[in-house]
Amino acid sequence: MDRPDIHNRPDLCNRPDLYNLSFDALKDLLVSWGQPAFRAKQIRTQLYQKLSSEPAEMSDLPKALRERLATETHIGGLTLKRVFKGDGGLTRKALFAFPDGVVVETVLMIYPKRATVCVSSQAGCPMGCVFCATAKLGHLHDLTPGMMVQQVLWAAREIEAVRGEFDPHDKAASRHRLTRDSLPTHLTNVVYMGMGEPFNNYDNWYGSVERLHDPDGFNMGARSFTVSTVGLVPGILKLAEAPLQINLAISLHTARDEERSALMPVNRKFPIADLMQAVRDYTAKTRRRVSFEYVLLAEKNDTPEEAEELADLLTRGGKMLCHVNLIPWNPVSGTNLARSTRGRVTAFRDILEARGISATIRIQRGADIDAACGQLAGSSA
Repeated sequence: MDRPDIHNRPDLCNRPDLYNLSFDALKDLLVSWGQPAFRAKQIRTQLYQKLSSEPAEMSDLPKALRERLATETHIGGLTLKRVFKGDGGLTRKALFAFPDGVVVETVLMIYPKRATVCVSSQAGCPMGCVFCATAKLGHLHDLTPGMMVQQVLWAAREIEAVRGEFDPHDKAASRHRLTRDSLPTHLTNVVYMGMGEPFNNYDNWYGSVERLHDPDGFNMGARSFTVSTVGLVPGILKLAEAPLQINLAISLHTARDEERSALMPVNRKFPIADLMQAVRDYTAKTRRRVSFEYVLLAEKNDTPEEAEELADLLTRGGKMLCHVNLIPWNPVSGTNLARSTRGRVTAFRDILEARGISATIRIQRGADIDAACGQLAGSSA
């Protein structure tokens, strides 16, 4: 069941969003209504395990409480406007709207025995990376913890739709090696790699992870989460001290300061040397491997020389505990950039591997619905 359209109901914005409440805050709210504290556990179970999207679905609650929840709270601060289907339905992009009409996107990707949701932490992005469609929007809104939770729970419900519509004879199923038996039954990974910079919205991003990690709620293991940053050093160092073992990915894209500053303005504030020191501090503290994301742009950062320089950077001072994800650039209009050829991408990977650096080429998903890496721009077309 779809939740009320807060895009057309601004009055709902003044009510508490149940996804936005911590368990203790939910319990306090119910106690203030004269309800026993155990009702909070029932509501948490309904929201995060049974994936209820409306109080009316919470059949184990008294009718009077369901009615009060419906009139004095809401579930989710975003309105789902449309779902786009790509890759034969195996990639799905949800278009959500804020009450003021600003939109944000979420992508669900289905693989054999694995389902990953790519979550947005901001509408638009202030970081200005030249190869990214989201950056062209600028910073529009920060998302609350509940808004990020809402995206994840949408994906968890959408998996059932994927399973119901799956055609094992479709070409996309064959191309992605999916069979009825290998279809995932639940969400396995949450990656904060959608619109926005999570570390620019650190407390809200981390709050969403805490809610989803709650063993009495959605119960997703900490290592099933990955957060991606353009390289905000304070956020990296803060995550190193965090109790949850969340995976870290860093957008790097070149080993040269001048080129990285041209591609990613953040490099002027946190140059590569400072970033690499933060990463080494992080791995020394956590003993967790860092992933470096490297978008390959034709004739800009995809040469053998660049590959060797990247290998030098990642082995300088001792081999770094890391992995490199190579991402052939996904076209974004209004740029003078071009996508690397498959041959150049493969050659780049081979050089890294020859230098003892783990590297893989990311499988492109969602390009037919503008849902591939770097393409999210809030399109409602």
